[in-house]
Amino acid sequence: MRNRCVTCMIPVVSRSAPPVRDRARHLGDFTLTPRVLVTIAWALPIGALGAVAAWALLRLIGLITNLVFYGRVDTALVAPGAAPHPAWLVLLAPVAGGLVIGLMARFGSEKIRGHGMPEAIEAILLRRSTVEPRVAVLKPVSAAVSIGSGGPFGAEGPIIMTSGAVGSILAQHLHLSADERKALMVSGAAAGMAATFNAPFASVLLAVELLLFEWRPRSFLPVVAAVSVATVVRAPLLGSAPIFPVDLGTFTPSAPVDALCVAAGIVGGLLAVAVTALVYLSEDTFARLPLHWMWWPAIGGLIIGIGGLIEPRALGVGYDVIDELLTGRATMSLIIGILVVKSLIWGLSLGSGTSGGVLAPVFMIGAALGALEGLVFPQTAPGFWAIVGLAAVVGGVMRSPITGVVFTLELTHAWSALFPLMIAAAAAYGTSALVLRRSVLTEKIARRGYHLTREYEVDPLEVLMVDEVMHADPATLRTTDPLPVPTTTLTAGVPRRGRPCDDPPRQRLFPVVDDDGALTGVVPHRALTDPPASARTVADLLVDDPLVVRADDTLRAVASRFAEAAVGAAPVVDRDDATRLAGIVTVEQLLDGRLRDLAEEHHRERPMRLLGRRATMPS
Repeated sequence: MRNRCVTCMIPVVSRSAPPVRDRARHLGDFTLTPRVLVTIAWALPIGALGAVAAWALLRLIGLITNLVFYGRVDTALVAPGAAPHPAWLVLLAPVAGGLVIGLMARFGSEKIRGHGMPEAIEAILLRRSTVEPRVAVLKPVSAAVSIGSGGPFGAEGPIIMTSGAVGSILAQHLHLSADERKALMVSGAAAGMAATFNAPFASVLLAVELLLFEWRPRSFLPVVAAVSVATVVRAPLLGSAPIFPVDLGTFTPSAPVDALCVAAGIVGGLLAVAVTALVYLSEDTFARLPLHWMWWPAIGGLIIGIGGLIEPRALGVGYDVIDELLTGRATMSLIIGILVVKSLIWGLSLGSGTSGGVLAPVFMIGAALGALEGLVFPQTAPGFWAIVGLAAVVGGVMRSPITGVVFTLELTHAWSALFPLMIAAAAAYGTSALVLRRSVLTEKIARRGYHLTREYEVDPLEVLMVDEVMHADPATLRTTDPLPVPTTTLTAGVPRRGRPCDDPPRQRLFPVVDDDGALTGVVPHRALTDPPASARTVADLLVDDPLVVRADDTLRAVASRFAEAAVGAAPVVDRDDATRLAGIVTVEQLLDGRLRDLAEEHHRERPMRLLGRRATMPS
């Protein structure tokens, strides 16, 4: 076994010398250009269109619900279970709605199946933020049919897909990059969300935590612009009051209540795991049926109908039920009925591939869980524990705890409950993430063979510069050097941090300098080892216009330039003098930045000791 230098196996974590003055002045906190103003300008009308789309979908849901269950023409939102209906209607209306959705998916577009968010994520990650125009029409219609015929779903997933499709379609008619198109698509999705729930801040957070897959001004600013316009436009269309106002009176958090919020969060996280598992157990079961998937929503509708016979108020969006739960007016039978029946019919029918969102059902299930806990936990303010349960289950199901807290507060305006909600949502989020690999929003994408991560961190290549990893004393050549070059030159090594000191990799790119030491070009190693027969000197092999990088470039910028030029090494020059050679950098040396990141994540040490001698810091 070779001897290895221990200190070389640990990347240098601190610079050995103070940085040169003004060394990083050409870099900024963000890579933002005035081009973002164009994206923001287009986000403004998209925000208005998103609000109109949300209003239209809610009115269409109301129209179909009134036609199916009440036999009247009216667009006001009404619960299917608000009045008694014949058993055959409760049982067969969801089946008929499922048949219509199956036909629309089969002969219209299969992309209308599902609850909308996975489809939006898939469009962003896999289809360069492009959505077919027919999806923008068929998705809200199918969702309205599903919910209006009694489906226990929400309007938010379909409106995210619909409003996002509006942004995408507009962006596809403009000369934009895929990232700019993504910003406009997500702007539309967040605008529709804000208009549906009158929750602008939570909608922006949802975009950041779930849809954008980045935290950058170039996408954040257009989203805020669109959401702001949608919120303003919503006021005359749907009003500006909170959806579920809750008055907690003089409630103030206390240590015992906060401690119980941890328990409520853990229980909420476990419930989130259970309903998520139920959705995909149902999906797996439907996939084994010897029937075309077109018929699955009808079977899911039959499950909904049976549940509606048991607990009629579990049908539909259920805003009225959520309001009763959050204000402490729900009866025990309603709490148990919603917690059991709503969870079952929502999870089982959603796995059938029907069309409908997840947020409103999760609101109802979480509020029912909290209301049940409120019968056991100490009395605080009416509806407090229902609010805690709602935030916990949202944080656990969506794996977006900050969004879950802010959503709950914007829906209820119960701002005094901020701290307990944060505790519960975080506990549910941690429980869900530890127990289940993926959420209900991402599992479907994984089942299609694609991986996505929702962890954000600063790229270590963005905070390291070339002069921290480059080889500052490379072997060089002159144009007049005869061929073949000496073997000692060809076998020159490039020392690297984090690698064995006794076996450095061979230098594979040789800078060529003139008599004054000015860079004139490069020669690859392979050209020197196998030169053409006609070549006599290094000048015959010279690449006189090579890719060069600056000593104060970030490793991320260099990695991008390497990818664009399809090269693996480049000479390093001074920023003020492009002929002044400072060294060479290779793609392997760029990975030294990753070594530092790995060391910080996995290398455990004790820099200080409470007793005994002071610990030795690594080199």
